[in-house]
Amino acid sequence: MTLLIISPDYASHLFPLATLGSAWLDAGERVVVASGPATAGIVTAFGFERENLQLGRGSNPGVIRADEQPRGEDDALRGFFAATRLGMVETLRFQAQARGADLLWNPVGTARAVQRVVESVRPDHVIVDHLAFSARLALASAGVAHADVVLGHPTALTVGSEVYGYPPAWPTCFEPDGGDLAALASLCAGVRDSFTAQWNDALALLDPGAPASSDAFAESGDLLLLNYPGELHDDARTRLLPPHAFLGSAVRGEAPDPQVQAWLAESAQPVVYVSFGSFLSVRSDVLARVAHALRGLDVRVAVALGATSPDELGPIPASWLVRSFLPQVTLLDHAALAVTHAGNNSVTEALTAGVPMLALPFSTDQFAGAAALEAAGYAVALDPNAAGAPEIEAAATRLLSLEPEVRRRLAALSASLRADPGPARALGTMVAVA
Repeated sequence: MTLLIISPDYASHLFPLATLGSAWLDAGERVVVASGPATAGIVTAFGFERENLQLGRGSNPGVIRADEQPRGEDDALRGFFAATRLGMVETLRFQAQARGADLLWNPVGTARAVQRVVESVRPDHVIVDHLAFSARLALASAGVAHADVVLGHPTALTVGSEVYGYPPAWPTCFEPDGGDLAALASLCAGVRDSFTAQWNDALALLDPGAPASSDAFAESGDLLLLNYPGELHDDARTRLLPPHAFLGSAVRGEAPDPQVQAWLAESAQPVVYVSFGSFLSVRSDVLARVAHALRGLDVRVAVALGATSPDELGPIPASWLVRSFLPQVTLLDHAALAVTHAGNNSVTEALTAGVPMLALPFSTDQFAGAAALEAAGYAVALDPNAAGAPEIEAAATRLLSLEPEVRRRLAALSASLRADPGPARALGTMVAVA
């Protein structure tokens, strides 16, 4: 049996997809990953075969930097980073305006490249990143059965009256102007319509007899796999989803890191893990405020700097662990608190470890993800552009002394996610459906 995994050339996308594929490899099956060259090392580390496939202009081997991107993509990335400094609505507006180039890059040419990979690999099962729209066009138009995996918050697939790019929920710390929200909703509706027209134009070339879509953002594969705990998803919304399975989380294994292991063994003080992921680590101003806030607490801190220079954090206590990249899963297993941008990998890995979160969402589905965590009591959400060090310190203090009932529920969710991990759920569901 052969599994084909189709992923954009971004580490944050490939890691969870490859982790799902590890269940096939452990079962003695063949796994082939089709992705770009920047993430080739990740494919090799997992022990998979690889097919070269470029699904977009950009790439990210682990930490993204604008000056390492192709011409055009570098300016788009700088524009996105600048928008995050202006606020929630401004960031979502920027992302909506860039959506066509981001998500449906060279759709017909890319789709035909995907079809050539499928013909060469001849897989029994196919899983594809939900946001790889050109790849999903290829599979749907060629009649290739596949599961698409939503790696972000489930609202990345719109249902009912939702409009892609307009968050159906956001944390209470954000109070956007009503007029600005109306303008954003109108913009997102227009983008949906133009994006759907592009999808239908490409679909007509790839499969002239295929019915046109009324909303390309609401399209999904034969099976929808959501890398998210179903326990946090609203039941009414769940009933609107197409055939699906909640995977809970896809927590990857990590090689031992001697420096990190030694640091963890040095003290019994509570550990706070800080990371804004591979993209938002560029927001050194927010990381500096977080560092300033945590210096006043009786904790040891591990900071994954990403693109930020350590000099930008201010004085670093000798007891802290500060590096560009840190083994996130390992540190979450020992953490009392995670400070995060509320990206879905960080959220699901922290929930699996039973760690409460201080969420500072910047973009896209991070707002809906942080709102769900806040509603469950597992996080305090703050506006990263507005929260000062005293507010961050107060939130961290509150989370370090989580109410017993909330801690009990979080521990129960952690136990459930560990007992039935995402890779096993994905393999079992796909074999059962097949």
